[in-house]
Amino acid sequence: MPPDYWIQAISDLSRRDAAMAELVERYAGLSLVSRGDAFMTLARSIIGQQISVKAADSVWRRFSEQVGSVTPTQILAVGESGLAGCGLSKRKTEYLCDLASHFSSGQLDPTAWSGLDDEAIITELVAVRGIGRWTAEMFLIFNLMRPDVFPLDDIGLQRAVNEHYFKGEKQPRKILAEFGERWRPWRSVATWYLWRSLDPVPVEY
Repeated sequence: MPPDYWIQAISDLSRRDAAMAELVERYAGLSLVSRGDAFMTLARSIIGQQISVKAADSVWRRFSEQVGSVTPTQILAVGESGLAGCGLSKRKTEYLCDLASHFSSGQLDPTAWSGLDDEAIITELVAVRGIGRWTAEMFLIFNLMRPDVFPLDDIGLQRAVNEHYFKGEKQPRKILAEFGERWRPWRSVATWYLWRSLDPVPVEY
């Protein structure tokens, strides 16, 4: 099910921006969706860092089969030694256990996030080993479905903006940040359509 703001967002974006209107029409019927489970979303994000989507899917299948249930309690019960052999690097194994510890201890409490703004949630998430700003922004978009996230460090977003609006010429971060202001308060939605222009299959975390 699309976020409740989706129809309003695509209407506003299409009215203001001809290139965005074309993308909205091209990918009609598709929308952002959330997997719902905060821990699982973050675990998938960590596993997918610096590897292809195909490789990440393969490792995720082996990982989830090995642990049985992807929950903080189960990850801590299995421990780092129990995660050996499913394709994870030692560092990612450590990151997943640290993530599980933050959830188990209550240091990360998803029930509190509805009352926090985006930056406050990012601050909490980046306190976990292996979670940087990009991963936190992916979480805001794909799990919490926050409407106005603009992940400037995302290579795909940079490439798509350059292709659609700057004739393929690479632009500095400052210019991209300023350019993205045109899509407020729906920058997550604009980003999602720009990603689609590079890969028609929606990414899910």
